[in-house]
Amino acid sequence: MSTRDEPILVGTPDFKADAHARYAELRASGPIHRVRSADGSTVWLVVDYELGREALAHPKLSKDPEPFADRLRAAGQHIMLAGTGFGGNMLTADPPEHTRLRRLVSKAFTARAAERLAPWIERLSHRLVDSIEGDGEADLVASFTRPLPMAVICELLGVPQERRADLHRWTREGMGNPSEDQRAALLALNGYLRGLLDDKRREPADDLLSELARVHDDDHGRLSDTELLGTAVLLVVAGHETTVNLLGNALAALLDHPEQAAYLRERPEGIPAAVEEFLRYNAPVEITPARFATEDLLLGGQHVRAGQAVSIALTSASRAAAPADDADRLDVARADPRHLAFGHGIHYCLGAPLARIEGAVGLRVLLTRLPGLRWADPSAGIRWLPFGITRGPVALPVRFAGPA
Repeated sequence: MSTRDEPILVGTPDFKADAHARYAELRASGPIHRVRSADGSTVWLVVDYELGREALAHPKLSKDPEPFADRLRAAGQHIMLAGTGFGGNMLTADPPEHTRLRRLVSKAFTARAAERLAPWIERLSHRLVDSIEGDGEADLVASFTRPLPMAVICELLGVPQERRADLHRWTREGMGNPSEDQRAALLALNGYLRGLLDDKRREPADDLLSELARVHDDDHGRLSDTELLGTAVLLVVAGHETTVNLLGNALAALLDHPEQAAYLRERPEGIPAAVEEFLRYNAPVEITPARFATEDLLLGGQHVRAGQAVSIALTSASRAAAPADDADRLDVARADPRHLAFGHGIHYCLGAPLARIEGAVGLRVLLTRLPGLRWADPSAGIRWLPFGITRGPVALPVRFAGPA
């Protein structure tokens, strides 16, 4: 652990702009550190792969913030609690509630269900490329990495086409730095989904929100009003924002390493395995939401007191899964790239199979359809999201060859 008197400041725009170098410095001095987040709160931050696995599955680290609500409010973090509609879901629940909530939606996110969506995802990917192919240049965040995951999750949930841009704006702001803007975004998302769920009750359709509404109405006690809304909010936020950044981070890596892009163009069958390397190299969730120690415990040699918060820096821990002298090297042919990008333990990302399919299909279509894909201005550098728990590029301005 760092021996500094003041906690290290993380999560600021300066830190996030150079996150991998900062995390490497932290790992060099220990696997866990006392840090101060951009919102002013102080947490224990795990930066190591093995300790990250331990912390993610630790039975004495609770995901439920309610017993610690007074402490959170004192630190200005109350905006992420149930009042914004972000509570009452599996992300903020422990067993047995977590087990029950996860079971209700898990069938929609199995590997088999994701595979069934692959042809539709491919058609959508081609349509998105059709809209930019003749231009010779584009911002791939605005034209591809953002609309593809949003369309997929909205199709699954049954969100009308005309409201999808609103949902993306609310989720992006809702995942940002704690502020009144974040609170307003989450409340707007809450209000819209509450109304949409009421619509689904009156006129059910063949979608996941209608199914959740039926579970609520047909079997009281399995899904309360708060849990129904909280689950809907979580599915929208987690169901697309992380995949936006998975695709964006992968493309940024390929644009910085054109020889790796050329390798995958020649061997497209290797793209699904390469997705795992992209997840290791630059995980789309930078830092997990806090867990809370239910009693005093020892973690990475440090004494964590009951009630203290612990977060895992997935971006750091995933890169640290490789040997130290090879952690910063991108290798799309790497054998068995381990990572924690989707977490570990009972809270392992439910949407991981779908995210993997979207990543592999989307990258294959882009690499195939856009020869000569390159940075529009190689000297400009990447602007990373400046706040929040996610990691991804703000924009991907590129040039490419037009259609033959």
